[in-house]
Amino acid sequence: MAEDFWSDQNAAQGVLRERAAAEELMQSLESLSAEIPDLLELLELAAEEEDEQLLHEVASQLPQLEQRLRELELQRMLSGPEDKSDAIVHIHPGAGGVDAMDWAEMLLRMYLRYCENRGLKTEVLDQQPGGEAGIKDAQFVVRGLNAYGFLRAENGVHRLIRISPFDANARRHTAFASVAVVPDLDDEVGEIEIKPEELDWQTMRSGGAGGQHVNKTESAVRLTHLPTGIVIKCQAERSQHQNRATALKILRGTLYEKARSEREAAFEDAYAPDDKDIAFGSQVRTYTMHPYTMVKDERTEHKTGNVAAVLDGSIHEFIEAFLLMNANKQTDTEDGSDSI
Repeated sequence: MAEDFWSDQNAAQGVLRERAAAEELMQSLESLSAEIPDLLELLELAAEEEDEQLLHEVASQLPQLEQRLRELELQRMLSGPEDKSDAIVHIHPGAGGVDAMDWAEMLLRMYLRYCENRGLKTEVLDQQPGGEAGIKDAQFVVRGLNAYGFLRAENGVHRLIRISPFDANARRHTAFASVAVVPDLDDEVGEIEIKPEELDWQTMRSGGAGGQHVNKTESAVRLTHLPTGIVIKCQAERSQHQNRATALKILRGTLYEKARSEREAAFEDAYAPDDKDIAFGSQVRTYTMHPYTMVKDERTEHKTGNVAAVLDGSIHEFIEAFLLMNANKQTDTEDGSDSI
């Protein structure tokens, strides 16, 4: 290790995370490389001796083996420098009134449960409660290997169809909420230049519970990036200095995601959400609870009837389907370019 390794704490931490990820990947590969030949030998032995019990034992290990191989394949797909980054997730209600604010809060819970199940750490940066129910806005950071690589599959508008608990006549309502995921970038990832003259800063008192320190000073900030119109609000920290630093970090990740998505010709204006855009026809996934139960991703056609499990955080199959679809598109593109 170089003598000046720890002179830059952020860079050092980045190297250590990369090393830990590489070691974990190598251990997984070595483990599978040892297990697969062993299982093949057992399979041949069971066939020779016509041992049905041994055949069942080997067969029972195949689903877990297949899942581990699938996880490694997904890690291979997450090869971009930003994919391994932490993620910043922003949830904003759209069309649907109170139902939309309630739906936004349901999505917040879904993602927090998903992260918990995957061993990812979360920290809520900002959460504005709705009037009658739900939330007006929420923003949280997700920390862990490939947090952004996985969660960027959730970018877009999510639609809920159900019998509204807020309708006295028990009618069916449709509600929308947008999810925007940007990378929490290390300094060495990406080349995003943010000029001071392009920034408009405003300060205000934070809107948390009464009597807290954050309410007594103008610690909250509102940052507008003038060239793009992107607005970042931050009030999670106790000091204005900390909130400014967090807002700049979020803006940097947002600009990086915008540039990446534009390169793929798939960018949608999810970073300064407008209710009129978060409505019918723009959804990436539909969650139907009435008159039947189904969650369907409009991009991949992946679906399941177990809505309750999905809302409890079981969304990894949807994320896998999205990553596989993108990988197939990339392969098709490369094959096409090779044939020209």
